[in-house]
Amino acid sequence: MTVGQDELIELLQQAGLDVVGDWRTEEVLPPRAARRLVVSGDGKPTMTVRRELPDLVAELNAQWHRLAVGNGILGEDGAFLIDVAGNRTGCAPRRWTRVRLTGQWDLAGVLGKRPGQPEFVTLATAGTALIGVATEENEVRFTLLDNIAERQEAAARAAARETPREREAAWAELLRRPGPSARLRELWAHGLALNPAAPDGLRARLLGLSHFLLYCPLPTAVVEALMVHPDWKLRQLLAEAQPNITAEQWARLILGEQESRHRWILTMLAASRCAELTEAAYEQLAADPSARVREETTCLPGLPVRMLTALAVDVDPSVRASACRRAWPHLDAPTRRALLDDPYGKVRIEALLQYHQVHPMSRTVFDTAELADRAIGSCRLERGLAEHLAHHGNPAQRRSLAGNPHLDPDLVILLARDPDENIRSVVAERSDLTEEQRAGIPIDFDPRVHHYPLDWVTALHQDPGAMRRLAASTHPLIRRSVARARHLPPDVVELLARDEDRFVQLFLAESCDDAPADMLLRVWQWWTGSLSAPDRPRGHPNFPRRDLLRYADDPNPRMRQLALDDADSTAELVEAFSRDSDEEVRRRAATDPRLTPASAVRLLDDPHKGVRHAAARHPGLPARVLIRLLGDTDTARAAAEHPALPIPAMEQMLR
Repeated sequence: MTVGQDELIELLQQAGLDVVGDWRTEEVLPPRAARRLVVSGDGKPTMTVRRELPDLVAELNAQWHRLAVGNGILGEDGAFLIDVAGNRTGCAPRRWTRVRLTGQWDLAGVLGKRPGQPEFVTLATAGTALIGVATEENEVRFTLLDNIAERQEAAARAAARETPREREAAWAELLRRPGPSARLRELWAHGLALNPAAPDGLRARLLGLSHFLLYCPLPTAVVEALMVHPDWKLRQLLAEAQPNITAEQWARLILGEQESRHRWILTMLAASRCAELTEAAYEQLAADPSARVREETTCLPGLPVRMLTALAVDVDPSVRASACRRAWPHLDAPTRRALLDDPYGKVRIEALLQYHQVHPMSRTVFDTAELADRAIGSCRLERGLAEHLAHHGNPAQRRSLAGNPHLDPDLVILLARDPDENIRSVVAERSDLTEEQRAGIPIDFDPRVHHYPLDWVTALHQDPGAMRRLAASTHPLIRRSVARARHLPPDVVELLARDEDRFVQLFLAESCDDAPADMLLRVWQWWTGSLSAPDRPRGHPNFPRRDLLRYADDPNPRMRQLALDDADSTAELVEAFSRDSDEEVRRRAATDPRLTPASAVRLLDDPHKGVRHAAARHPGLPARVLIRLLGDTDTARAAAEHPALPIPAMEQMLR
């Protein structure tokens, strides 16, 4: 629960209301839509109370209660919904709160700027009727509205009627308005950055206005403009997020920075993104005056060997230490000896770690070289040292040792029987075990925990024999890692598609182009999130596209919405789905261009934000409705993503 919710609940309790149930989205029209009904032409006051009355608060409470009881606002259990505007917290969330009256309640005295100046809306829990209470200059107005659903339908039909002349006039009126607030301008910029219809010229104008722009693949012209943008933070974010940067652009982006700190950061980002640079750029970075830049240059995956070995003898010890690991296989014996005898400890440590990949490390070296535990998991260890650690090392040391690729088989078996389950789990993931040995290691694998694919399994993805063997492993993580292959033999796909671990099937759906249609359909029924492939399983090329109408009445809403993907689906089905009981089905209908403008307008008042935002991007929305959405901070960003926004209006947004 947020601070605003805490403060609102405290305010409601002061008004004598008990909050009922958990904080949830009620399946009724949202508060903003309710208030809009109250202030619309149909929302004429049912009654008014003059503010000069001597016992004003008591009279206001009595009148609200009379209307609430007489018109079904109070349910059989006494519960109703309330939305408070202008309260003292200033943090009221835009969703209903389900409440009941206590023995001592006082809505008119608490729910407003001052006692006797109430501002709130109450709604029946079924959403059928509401009472809006608002304070004017000389009176307090009570507006009672019933038949809410019918009113919404009628209002949507009226709003959807628009002639081409009216549409043109609406956009012309927008262009004559004064500029938006800073908050609206920011939201518009974010929406336009994600708008697929925005032209390159407009995208260029968004530079500095929305960071969302940088996460979308950008045209070359926009990337070029960002590379020379005066705002350093934008250039940095370009390097962090933009997928469309060529090797030549990376080179100019980094080398164009005059400040060494900026070159260092950009080089670090290029290395973390495994970016390729030009040969000339590698040359310049390897000779950069800044040691920090040269140190990060050693991490660039495409750095030529000759430059890497040169950096291994750099004048700066941090550069030598950083270059040592990757350069070691290419160094001659004198250079290796010089690094092992380097006057700086961190260089000697890196050299020792590489030297002992081949030459076993003695206990004397281990105890005196300040290697901490880094050597345990990667270096060759003398037998006595390895035995000592396996028998007497602390849990962290034994866990590191369990992953050491050079460990003797008998010590691997010893650690497979370790009383610490975490150590046994590391052993069970080793590449040098037989599947029989792996199956005999007792582990407690939590399928809900996120695990990264095993590198050694990934390296075997092109080996059909290895994939067959590993796909039958008893270890779920190994089977999950196999499922990450882009292509697999048919028998392996068939086996994994029936795996008892649902995440094996999920990863097969996300990564393998050979995943079968029936399995993709099963995964679709339960998987609603996204990992590395947010468009799958539904976006998989093997996902079924025919015979989906049979799911139109399926009890699972995930399956129902698939009916709209069938080539034989109809506009009538889209309309029916726009009134479905499930928000995900309504959201799918809101994205369908066959949905009528009236239904798209109606869905703008859906209880769920995702449905409202999908409807805000519907191509059939009338201009005046879309302009209203652009003026509301709750919907401004979604409306700015609308593909039919006219270019002049889009330009207007940025003024």
